[in-house]
Amino acid sequence: MTAKLGKLARMAARRIRTNRLIAVLGVAVLVLGGLVGWRLLATGGAAPWETPPHRRALQQVRERMGPTGQVRLIERGKGPVVCGYAGLKGDPGTVAFVSRPNRILFADDPLKGEFEAMIEADCPNLPTPPPLRAVP
Repeated sequence: MTAKLGKLARMAARRIRTNRLIAVLGVAVLVLGGLVGWRLLATGGAAPWETPPHRRALQQVRERMGPTGQVRLIERGKGPVVCGYAGLKGDPGTVAFVSRPNRILFADDPLKGEFEAMIEADCPNLPTPPPLRAVP
């Protein structure tokens, strides 16, 4: 009988330790969740690993135009959108672009109507580039 009581006492002690462990882990999860929520609110919800818009635009330009692609002018649009002009190093010509987090669209793409609608909606204040002049 005393052996059974000893075994029950050990099981009860183990159960209390398990319950305590579950409670401590629950509190830790709540605290960690609170810290993550506070961090998201403090940074405006942007993930710390998200590429800044100007770098994203340069990466997208170089993917489409090659390693000599350059961003000549960049302006903030609405939300995560940036607009601007890009060209190739050593070439004075430029082309307008609209950069979104998952896509870039150039003015000379076949989707001219979509590009113009994006410029109108997201970057209405994008300046027009100066005309190219022939160098005498």
